[in-house]
Amino acid sequence: MESIVPTKYWQKTTDNHIQCVLCPRHCKLLEGLRGFCFVRACQNGEIVLTTYGRSSGFCVDPIEKKPLFHFLPGTPILSFGTAGCNLGCKFCQNWDISKSRENETLADTASPELIAKTAKALDCRSVAFTYNEPHIFHEYAIDTAQECRKLGIKTVAVTAGYVCEAPRKEFYEWMDAANVDLKGFTEEFYKKYTDSSLQPVLETLEFIKKETRVWLEITTLLIPTLNDSDKELNALTSWIVKNLGPDVPLHFTAFHPAWKMMDLPPTPAATLRKARGIALANGIHYCYIGNVEDPESETTYCHACGKKLVGRNGYEITAWNLKEKGLCKFCGAVCTGIFEPVPGTWGAKRLPVRLSDFA
Repeated sequence: MESIVPTKYWQKTTDNHIQCVLCPRHCKLLEGLRGFCFVRACQNGEIVLTTYGRSSGFCVDPIEKKPLFHFLPGTPILSFGTAGCNLGCKFCQNWDISKSRENETLADTASPELIAKTAKALDCRSVAFTYNEPHIFHEYAIDTAQECRKLGIKTVAVTAGYVCEAPRKEFYEWMDAANVDLKGFTEEFYKKYTDSSLQPVLETLEFIKKETRVWLEITTLLIPTLNDSDKELNALTSWIVKNLGPDVPLHFTAFHPAWKMMDLPPTPAATLRKARGIALANGIHYCYIGNVEDPESETTYCHACGKKLVGRNGYEITAWNLKEKGLCKFCGAVCTGIFEPVPGTWGAKRLPVRLSDFA
């Protein structure tokens, strides 16, 4: 299978460059050069994707690991990524994949058809584009989503949401769910620590929520002293309620020293709990914390009566009190999400997969 494929989101400039217009970075390239993301390059006077059909590895994960708590709870999801990223996060938690500049990172070769076939064979309800930024392998992700849809398999984008309007519209036409990393809530933070910009991410969040049928959840990695102030958390959570509504689940996760940010300590559990309290006080119905053990803050409670709807301990579901269509068993209020009558039973298992076994 050819790993280099043509793309359409580019234009010629008046100074004889080829400009990629997939993401707001708008890299201007000369022949033979690669963009910031590493995987999109200028060849023969056009922008090509150089990693089509090549992956850094496949694994069956619990859906809750993405994290998605309101989308087919308890079910297994076939997860994979490629290499590279269009952000420059100094705190990247998957830096060995997303910051890779080595093709050797891409160990597995898999066509979209084989990915869908493998997911079906493994009884996965969905496939996740994750580990690195799926927007940079736009064509590969969409082709895979189309093959999955033929077999009744959902697709999930785990993304930073840094993408331009036209490719965003095409991309989310084929996705069923997304978890968007909202890295912080100031332009200063985005510029200094991610080498990108906040506004396009907010536009992606509003687009997904208001213009698509894609199930949306949000994750914010809380980094001590950098994006965890009460002021910023109040602004972030208030914006979500005002612009997206109170029913979009929000996950606060713990930072661990990584990549170019080894000098800060891990996020204390108390900081995560404080952030969750701010979110709930500002009207967010479903707020969770992750990367620490805290069953109470991983559990879904009814926003109307306060009773436990979905109990969790890590990636294990310990209680289920939802009726059909996501209704609370106790008061009948709607818990928003994509739920089935009973949850899956995959649990916390992690199963590495070689797709060549399914060819």
